[in-house]
Amino acid sequence: MPQPKPPTPLFDALAFLIECKSPALLTQPAQADDFKYAKQFLQCYTGSQGTFNAYRREVERLLHWCWLIAKKTLVELRRDDVETFMQFCQSPPKHWIGVKKPPRFIVKDAARQPNPEWRPFVVTLSKVAHKQGKLPQIDDYALSQTAIKESFAILSSFFNYLLQEDYVQQNPVSLVRQKSKFIRKQQGHTTIRRLSELQWAYVIETTEQLAAREPTRHERSLFIMTALYAMYLRISELAASERWQPSMQHFYRDADQNWWFTTVGKGNKQRQIAVSDMMLAALKRWRQHLQLPTLPSPADKTPLLPKTRGRGPITSTTYIRDLVQYCFDAALVRMVNDGLAEEAEALQATTVHWLRHTGISDDVKRRPREHVRDDAGHASSVTTDKYIDVELRERHSTAKHKPLVD
Repeated sequence: MPQPKPPTPLFDALAFLIECKSPALLTQPAQADDFKYAKQFLQCYTGSQGTFNAYRREVERLLHWCWLIAKKTLVELRRDDVETFMQFCQSPPKHWIGVKKPPRFIVKDAARQPNPEWRPFVVTLSKVAHKQGKLPQIDDYALSQTAIKESFAILSSFFNYLLQEDYVQQNPVSLVRQKSKFIRKQQGHTTIRRLSELQWAYVIETTEQLAAREPTRHERSLFIMTALYAMYLRISELAASERWQPSMQHFYRDADQNWWFTTVGKGNKQRQIAVSDMMLAALKRWRQHLQLPTLPSPADKTPLLPKTRGRGPITSTTYIRDLVQYCFDAALVRMVNDGLAEEAEALQATTVHWLRHTGISDDVKRRPREHVRDDAGHASSVTTDKYIDVELRERHSTAKHKPLVD
């Protein structure tokens, strides 16, 4: 019996999105309209690579399900269809699931064509599992709670757009009242993934040692680690992209002689971050290594992270991620050698983004939360409050010495 064919990608990368044509699988004009409006919707999010990728993924999955499984168009979808689709995403057919993330389109015969290796769903492994040499298996596929929440949010935005364009008459996603069937409600405090004080001390000390031994490579690492922690930067805010090219002039001094850093973050939102004395010292050290004047002028367009070879800024987040991971791994080895196996084991799961979380968590202990909120770019203090551990510590202290018998 022949194996069923998996779906093919519908929308190419940002740079080629405008060139995407209606795929061959469409059999009726209404499906072509679905594709047209979906493409127009995605073009609204071309300012942010991460946002575009997330919206493309969810919209594409919905279109594939509509056309290939439900045999419906977007106009025909109702609340029950959305529930059925979400159940489908939790357990898609095996030929819809991949174990790697190949490029969506490839160049063949001088033209960009859908990559037959691509799949709508992909098995993901934890960082620890990767380090242990485990390989992803299709049977291990699972949709996380975070992914389900994100899917609901993105598809609701999509249908709101279609409503505004008078393409549909209702938003079936917003009509799903029993989202609890898919999304577990969490009681109490959200766990923030961050380094412990001991882990961070080992990581930054290890990075300083690496910079002293191998400055050509690791002075860069030290500046990156400091910026991610001290200014709560996301990795995308350090790498250059079409929408944002961080340069030395983005550090600036105001009329009160206070230093600030301007960045463009999530949602293409610009914000100003207060620069601490510690961060300013790190900047001076980094500029000295680059043989630049001690502090930048407003006209200094030197890339914040210039390439080690060639000219221009670093554009690869993977390169930055690898540098940080190298420091994490070196710190882990030191911890094991110092008899701190338990702390070292916990460090195995750490990712670059934990440095942002760690910086915020440490700062809410000593700074007004509104100041931390604005530096972090949080839309609301509610988000910043998740980093405050006072209540958790008090709660645990009252439980710590509970007796088994009175």
